[in-house]
Amino acid sequence: QVQLVESGGGLVQAGGNLRLSCAASGSICSFNAMGWYRQAPGKHRELVATITSGESTNYADSVKGRFTISRDNAKNTVYLQMNSLKPEDPAVYYCAAIVVLPAFWGQGTLVTVSS
Repeated sequence: QVQLVESGGGLVQAGGNLRLSCAASGSICSFNAMGWYRQAPGKHRELVATITSGESTNYADSVKGRFTISRDNAKNTVYLQMNSLKPEDPAVYYCAAIVVLPAFWGQGTLVTVSS
């Protein structure tokens, strides 16, 4: 069992940047990967980015080149640097600890983008 706590969400203008953090209560190295997902109103939760224990990364096409996922194993924290935010990016962003599929979720942090 691990608890994940996201932070860093907020309101930003289109074109602006935000950095999300996900702090885990235990070792993130226990999991095959860590990920960020998002869910906009009326839509399914979708993958944003993942990073494996070996630091291989994967991104949704919609965020490639704008978002960067990273991890600090010593701090048991995962980050999502979001640059050049667009009007289609607003959502609740969730952190997940992944075995084969997401096994644990955070409570989410809201990102709002104003045009």
